[in-house]
Amino acid sequence: MNSPSPPRESDLGPDDWTPYQSRVKFELADFLYRRNQMSATDIDYLLNLWGASSAAHGEAPPFPNHKDLYSTIDSTPLGDVSWESFSLRFNGARPNDAVPPWMNAKYDVWFRNPRNLVHNIISNPDFNNAFDYAPYQEHDANGTRRYHNFMSGNWAWRQADLISENPKTHGSFFCPIILGSDKTTVSVATGHNEYWPVYLSIGNIHNNVRRAHHNGLVLLGFLAIPKTDKEHRNDPDFHKFRCQLLHSSLAKMLECLKPFITEPDIVRCTDGHFRRAIYGLGPYIADYPEQCLLACIVQGWCPRCTAPSNDLDGHRQLRRSRAHTDMVGREFELGTLWDEYGIVGDVIPFTNAFPRADIHELISPDLLHQLIKGVFKDHIVTWVTEYIKAKYPEREANRILDDIDHRIALAPSFAGLRCFADGRGFKQWTGDDSKALMKVYLPAIEGYVPQDMVRALRAFLEFCYIARHDIHDTNSLRELEDALERYHTYRQIFQNCGVCTDGFNLPRQHSRLHYLQLIRAFGTPNGFCSSITKSKHIKAVKEPWRRSNRFNALSQMLLTNQRLDKLAAAHVDFAHRGMLQGTVVGDMAVQALDRNKIADKEDDDGDVVAGPTIEASVTLAKTPRRRVYADDLATDVDQPDLILLIQQFLYAQEHPDSDSLASQAEDDLPPFREKITVYPSAVATFYSPSDVSGVGGMRNERIRSVDSWRKGPARYDCIFVETDPDAPGMRGLDIARVRLFFSFICNGTKYPCALVHWFSRMAELPDRDTGMWVVEPDSADDGKPFATVIHLDTIVRAAHLLPVFRAGFVPRTLTFADTLDAFRMFYVNKYVDHHAFKIAF
Repeated sequence: MNSPSPPRESDLGPDDWTPYQSRVKFELADFLYRRNQMSATDIDYLLNLWGASSAAHGEAPPFPNHKDLYSTIDSTPLGDVSWESFSLRFNGARPNDAVPPWMNAKYDVWFRNPRNLVHNIISNPDFNNAFDYAPYQEHDANGTRRYHNFMSGNWAWRQADLISENPKTHGSFFCPIILGSDKTTVSVATGHNEYWPVYLSIGNIHNNVRRAHHNGLVLLGFLAIPKTDKEHRNDPDFHKFRCQLLHSSLAKMLECLKPFITEPDIVRCTDGHFRRAIYGLGPYIADYPEQCLLACIVQGWCPRCTAPSNDLDGHRQLRRSRAHTDMVGREFELGTLWDEYGIVGDVIPFTNAFPRADIHELISPDLLHQLIKGVFKDHIVTWVTEYIKAKYPEREANRILDDIDHRIALAPSFAGLRCFADGRGFKQWTGDDSKALMKVYLPAIEGYVPQDMVRALRAFLEFCYIARHDIHDTNSLRELEDALERYHTYRQIFQNCGVCTDGFNLPRQHSRLHYLQLIRAFGTPNGFCSSITKSKHIKAVKEPWRRSNRFNALSQMLLTNQRLDKLAAAHVDFAHRGMLQGTVVGDMAVQALDRNKIADKEDDDGDVVAGPTIEASVTLAKTPRRRVYADDLATDVDQPDLILLIQQFLYAQEHPDSDSLASQAEDDLPPFREKITVYPSAVATFYSPSDVSGVGGMRNERIRSVDSWRKGPARYDCIFVETDPDAPGMRGLDIARVRLFFSFICNGTKYPCALVHWFSRMAELPDRDTGMWVVEPDSADDGKPFATVIHLDTIVRAAHLLPVFRAGFVPRTLTFADTLDAFRMFYVNKYVDHHAFKIAF
């Protein structure tokens, strides 16, 4: 116990850069190959320029050419998991004549040894404080069960019980192998443009690490994609072969793990100590079509339960299992299995080759494809459009749909929110498009659709945002169940209106029924969403493909991925040895730019933050815009009483217990004659693990107050201001719009401030249809916006307001820059991100 860990093989001391010889060489190789992705020709050109400039001093460039640079990267011993391949062919009965070409084709599968990949993840010192060696059950102070990372779920707990039945496994820790696959297209203009990557992770690392990648999710291999001519494309034998090829390939790729599912594997862990590990196949991340392939079920059926495809929301639901499938497979013919049970009975799942593995219980929830792209984009948005087209004459319907698009385009700018300049009328939807539209769609349809449609969409949005919670407990699961029940109640309007006449027997609608069970089994769903694998496509597939010459691209992509892994492993090792403090410019070490400086770029609206973890803070931009006297600034901001507002602010700072400034005589207020430093923006940093954030759950966003943004109209953002720390949600918050960020020094104290225009809540409760609070701008006696000066410490973060459109067409001359001035009532958009959903209830 507490003994020091043995030295790692790579612990060569703080000055050994093998094989790079120096820090300059390593950072140059990392910059050229990974960060800049420079072509070989450009690398040679740069190195030639470097050599020409260094020749006068008798020096040589770090690398003579790109071949030497590549050779150095290839010789890096860390992260060295070489690529292997195997080939598969059809081995069934062939017809006597006209043999289809797919039967004679050879299918190559490339992969890397999964055991070595797992070793690299387990031994990564970066994961030392984000690694669970044992399943656990977490309870809060009130005894409420909490579900968070994977090992907090019931599935890992049950697996540990099964493993413990074997005395050989005692003293080992359980390491669940998480897999994910998703076909992706890299080009729409050239021949073979599809790839089918398979990714690997482990259940021991925390969800935030897996979402942020950080080498916690790695590329395992590429599956073969069988193709055939049009004549045989619908051949049942071809479909069966394609499905079995997937399973045979996965079983072969994972074969080396099989001995260590029952007997321990000695591994070096994140803390440097050696332990015994027992592997097991864990959740599989996939969209619905791949879930059907993996579970060997018929499209239209559920891969997790036996609910009939014509009655998915009925009560005849039994959990699918390997035992149940084997039993009915022995009793019934293939046709009966297909028609009555939705089972493809002549394909053997890859999990059958491994102990304790049941594919039906390993299908994980998928927020992206099931909820966002499925229920929202494919179903609700389509149904709303069909309802409008059915209710109104064609010309009027098109006019209404155009107005809805214009309403969507009027959403004010906000950090991380894509601008829908043309509404939702774009040809190809991505997951990010669907996520963005979800944030602004609800108010846009209000007034054009029945009340129950609005309420159905609200219930669905609340289900999505609750499901996305970083931590679940009994209360959140109850809220999730309530949102699901409300959605099922209100969605009936779509069937009553005739736009969903066939009912709701849709697998992605049905999938939500399993979310409570899956959260209890696997922890929070945001650790297993296919958005994780999709974002990995960029670095593992799309960028390596673009760097290839398009001929025999896969072999070049494999080499690129291997080099990237070596550079990443070397970076971790050098950082672990304390050799990467600061950055290098030439041969001089300088301090690295901190996150705030990086975030201070003019066009950056928001970014993830590495840490440390804090609840929230707001700081002024690093670069001020100007420094002036307050009376000169008052005219510019159309606030003649600016000095008085600053004096009242100072009085409030000196007398925090004062109830009101309204009766305070001006002569009693502190004098103010100081210069003011004006800033274009402030950066809010806050803890938001349910959103895209750093490993510590932190992200930041820029709050702007500028007369011209991106050489266009002015932008004055809205904010949440904490006015009652003891009140929950919006009852303790108020909404304001920032007119000016500034600071000044008075009596030796620096005050970072904001001049704000206030909004007031129009009711004591949120709107019953949309679930959002409604606010209106406050006006002073002269009709101008009611303004005060507040301390930056009272600002929580930016707020997003959407107009209350209700019925009526919006003037086409309005743009998103006019929205906050042109309307009189606004929704506080709690759907703009998950942090806003958490605080604006």
